Amino acid sequence: MKRKPIYVELNIEAPLEELWVHTQQPELHQQWDLRFTEINYLPREQEEAEQHFQYRTRIGFGLQIEGTGITTSKEKAGKDGKETRLSTLSFRSEQAMSLISQGGGYWSYKPEGDGIVKFITLYDYQTRFGLLGKLFDTAVFRPLFGFATAWSFDRLRIWLEHRIPPSVTAGRALVHYTSVITLVSLWFYMGLVPKLFYTETSGEFDIMQHTGMFGGYEVPMIRVLGVLELFLGLAAAIGHRSAWSSILQAALLLLLTVPICIVYPEMLQSPFNPVTVSLPMLACCFAAYKTRNFLPSAARCIRKPPATRKSGRGKVHEVHI
Repeated sequence: MKRKPIYVELNIEAPLEELWVHTQQPELHQQWDLRFTEINYLPREQEEAEQHFQYRTRIGFGLQIEGTGITTSKEKAGKDGKETRLSTLSFRSEQAMSLISQGGGYWSYKPEGDGIVKFITLYDYQTRFGLLGKLFDTAVFRPLFGFATAWSFDRLRIWLEHRIPPSVTAGRALVHYTSVITLVSLWFYMGLVPKLFYTETSGEFDIMQHTGMFGGYEVPMIRVLGVLELFLGLAAAIGHRSAWSSILQAALLLLLTVPICIVYPEMLQSPFNPVTVSLPMLACCFAAYKTRNFLPSAARCIRKPPATRKSGRGKVHEVHI
């Protein structure tokens, strides 16, 4: 079972020295990188010696993975005379519960002109637990680890380009995606359960009859509304970064709620009525709208090495572990 190294590339508009500091100083690095909770450099015996470090990553339930590593760095002038930098590292964990036993890789910093630095990482690792560990790594862990790397790179980009600290970005993302998931879940529930699964017994039928507007076509109308709400759920998921998605949802919520309250005001006496559902959803629309900008996205990163991007095939870079 051949492993594919994890590759992430992103252009960041920032001075090379500033990018270098934010990736090489542990107290800054651990703020933006999802893969590490804590990084500590160990004292050097000599100024030019390799830098040893310790790392910890919380995995929940009071558990954490600990390991050690070694990093080195070098500078050189490229063919165009611009300074490039390279940081290599190797790491390992002796913990029996750690899927990763050891690994290695590099960070590359290449100025592209106009104040842009191409920031690249390529790394690979070996796993424990035999064939089962390899299968889990291929199917679950490696894709998640690659996604976390790319998402972290974009969080670093936002920090350097827009001066928004990683903690603020993380809080914004938490509020945004919680709001979006809530909206998607509610739209799908309201479209499927009361309107498509239990059309005539959920209370929707009584509301339609009470309006007196549909003359025997209440059931088809309810199902049409159910399909519309499913499409709104899809729109909430697909267009969550766009202003139009939140505005459209808010407008349709008001359009679906206000007429019912006018025609059938008795419904407002119930503890669960259109208002008690619509107000929280409107709040979620507002939260999603206000937090839609400056969200990290793994999709902004290039995830394939140049050799594989040109032809779709080719030799993937290898990392010596």
